[in-house]
Amino acid sequence: MNAFPVLALVAGAAAVAGIARRTPVPAPLLLVAAGLLASYVPGVPAYTLDPHIVLPLMLPPLLHTAALESSYLGLRANLRAVGLLSVGYVLFATAAVGLTAYAVVPGLPLSVALVLGAVVAPPDAVAATAIARRVGLPPRITTVLQGESLINDATALTAYKVALAAAVGEAVGWGAGLGEFALAALGGVGVGLALMVPLHLLRTRLREPLLQNTMSLLIPFVAYALAEEVHASGVLAVVAVGLYLGHRAWQVDFATRLQEAAVWRMVGFVLESVVFALIGLQLPVVVRGLGHFGVGAALWYAVAVLGAVVLSRFVWVYPAAYGPRFTVRGGRLTGRLLAPPGRRPPWRSMFIVSWAGMRGVVSLAIAFSIPQHTVDGAPFPARDLVLFLTFTTVIGTLVGQGLTLPALIRLLKVRGGDAQRETLAEAQAQSEASRAAHERLEALLAEPANRLPQPLEDRLRAVLERRRNAVWERLGGVDEATGETADATYRRLAREVIDAERETFVALRDARRIDDELLRTLLRRLDLEEAAAYREAGGE
Repeated sequence: MNAFPVLALVAGAAAVAGIARRTPVPAPLLLVAAGLLASYVPGVPAYTLDPHIVLPLMLPPLLHTAALESSYLGLRANLRAVGLLSVGYVLFATAAVGLTAYAVVPGLPLSVALVLGAVVAPPDAVAATAIARRVGLPPRITTVLQGESLINDATALTAYKVALAAAVGEAVGWGAGLGEFALAALGGVGVGLALMVPLHLLRTRLREPLLQNTMSLLIPFVAYALAEEVHASGVLAVVAVGLYLGHRAWQVDFATRLQEAAVWRMVGFVLESVVFALIGLQLPVVVRGLGHFGVGAALWYAVAVLGAVVLSRFVWVYPAAYGPRFTVRGGRLTGRLLAPPGRRPPWRSMFIVSWAGMRGVVSLAIAFSIPQHTVDGAPFPARDLVLFLTFTTVIGTLVGQGLTLPALIRLLKVRGGDAQRETLAEAQAQSEASRAAHERLEALLAEPANRLPQPLEDRLRAVLERRRNAVWERLGGVDEATGETADATYRRLAREVIDAERETFVALRDARRIDDELLRTLLRRLDLEEAAAYREAGGE
């Protein structure tokens, strides 16, 4: 097996993603564009999405990363909105897109049209998270979009299996379809519930960070595989475990948390980059497979399907946001579906929720998993057209919606979180924590067994005081002489003095006054101090 194409893909995708960080263009869009261009460069190998790799090997870690970084409390507070989008909207979009394709494509069987609808129904978890962070959406919108994209794949995969069974000639009634959906949902959550507590207890018992992080890398694959083994939803199992472990991450020791954050950030960066690059690289594959369908007719079908995908979200979101909750209080219907009781969501926010429906690699992976033949051996009807329409829908939403989303947010004046308010909340929380820590320190130092020399006692108190004051200092203005905020100046000065120490240690090593092992120990200590100084001053 030639490993060079894989290495070239990873290296190229990482390079483009790195370039995207220096441009105003979100990385997913630049990666897709680069993949599209590279697909027609002579010498670039033909990359084909293999669903047997993407679904069990790439989807679990991407979902796990997103779940770890999601807010369990935020999702619980917005459970109604998340449920309506991740389940209700996906089923509605499956029907809407399927009926549209059935109407515009001559001779397309309804079951195949519904297969297409299920394939393109779920917005992508990676695209939603990446673009939401980049454009600075309000926290509640980001939470809802993340929650939707974490769960909707399970709904879409189940709907796809039911529609596919009908398309290939296996008799499946509505009752069986609903039963399969219930088994997938309840079974997936059940597997997640069964795994999350033992896994968390094991993580807290292990004392070796390397072992803990090795286990952390295996967790999403284990959860996904076990759930799929019992014909349940591997997606929901991974999400349930990830949400619980993320919510309880504070109970794991600091060394594990530091390593785990770095490991998952790297894994997420590499997989996200490769996934979006692969989307762009699929163009030659899907165009060559059009067969007897003309390019002109296929493009017209693509426009119709893309329009149905975009419009169906608006048709679903606005009635859900402003319609009644179907609960009776005081003899009348009250509440809203996508808003907390008594609150009317701004129409601008609902417009952003409706527009932020980018599709991604999961849709393409599902489409490529469509079998070549039906149960009687006949070719699967219009399989190549389904692949083409899936590809154009993914590209259309990523480029059309993703590229215009930042400008739309500015145009509608949908503001993100208030940085000043968030810093004030952080400062108040830090003040309360520092007060509790100070009381605990004084109580400990009052015990004879804990007596320390006065300089060491003063150092402990100084650390607490510095931590308490650091956030308050960030609320100050900009220095007129330097143009820097206080935290920017703090970071710069801390980095310069630490650099001076680091250069001295290296000079001592070069002069053979210390060895390399001691140098690594000293440099790691400085790295931790620099990271602490950066975090205290409000760095990411």
